[in-house]
Amino acid sequence: MITTLLIAAIVLFAFWYQRIYYIDHWQEELDVNVKFQVPEIAEHGEGKLQIVVENRKKLPLSVLMVKFQTDKHLEFEKNKGSITTDQFYHNDVFQVGGGERVTRTLHFYGKKRGYYRINNIDLSSSDLFMSCDLRSSFQPSECIYVLPRACESRDFQMLLQQLNGEMITKRNLYEDPFELRGIREYQPFDSMRSINWKATAKTGNFMVNQKNYTSPKTVRIFVNMEDHRLIKDYDQMENTIRLAAGLVKYLLEQGIKVAFYCNGLDVLTNDPTLKAASKGMNHATAILRSMARLDTSKEPTNFNKLFYRRIFSEQENSHTCFLSTSLDKKFMELLCDYSRSGRVYSWFIPANKDLEVETIPPLIRGNFKQIRI
Repeated sequence: MITTLLIAAIVLFAFWYQRIYYIDHWQEELDVNVKFQVPEIAEHGEGKLQIVVENRKKLPLSVLMVKFQTDKHLEFEKNKGSITTDQFYHNDVFQVGGGERVTRTLHFYGKKRGYYRINNIDLSSSDLFMSCDLRSSFQPSECIYVLPRACESRDFQMLLQQLNGEMITKRNLYEDPFELRGIREYQPFDSMRSINWKATAKTGNFMVNQKNYTSPKTVRIFVNMEDHRLIKDYDQMENTIRLAAGLVKYLLEQGIKVAFYCNGLDVLTNDPTLKAASKGMNHATAILRSMARLDTSKEPTNFNKLFYRRIFSEQENSHTCFLSTSLDKKFMELLCDYSRSGRVYSWFIPANKDLEVETIPPLIRGNFKQIRI
């Protein structure tokens, strides 16, 4: 009898001791990391999410449940521990021995352009006898960019080639002061600074230098996200962003500096996007990431008020591109003013069967291009 009671006391003591020990120490030297393998993927591209559980202490965890949630527009492969409603919810169960590391990989697709985070990781465990519920949670800093799919349609590629040719060959672009094309007689519109005095002395008539023309070293892209219709066309907004992405990638691949401005609001800063002119693939990534963060559900800043001065304070040797789904009267008045100033520009818009081209003023209609995505 005494032996039985002694054994029972030892078992009871062991039970309560391990229970208290687990309560106090289960989180020690336990690292749970939910991370994306790469910081960005393309729209409709594939990505991987890793769940890494490392238990560096000797105490085993017979059950460790890891729960997290993220945006439903990251489409994960179906499995028993996941459900998608307004968010994607995932629940995984691990058995982790002392000094053990376990890694699991989830595959997903970026269904929609955007900036996505892992929201709140919840951990739950228990002691060896499943007699207690041990819980913890933390907010990770992990995020991923789903970059907009750059438009690559045949229409768009032909337009880009045409645009590149126009920027190189149009005579009303920019003279290169270091390339002499020839000498001709002076005309009333010529600058006195262009007079070639040696040739003038030889011929007895005023002669001027003719300079070669060069393509612009900078292209400024202005994206207008305003939509004044009663029901906003979010598909057209996304197509406009895809056009902008295609334009940015093409120009930067040609070695041309690109400045990018958009009145849509950033999901992180709640500000419009202002990217000064630069070139290189790092600049392309920065612009595409800013496009990924555009929040089309929020009302954009008034385009004319935000960019009017910047548009007309054009830098020398630059070309301006406008992308807009808006046929707002004030926006088209801005383009008319720009046309009257004699500046060179292009206005791109995703093809829309409901668009009435006749509503566009003739002054700017020649610079207007509809693109099939």
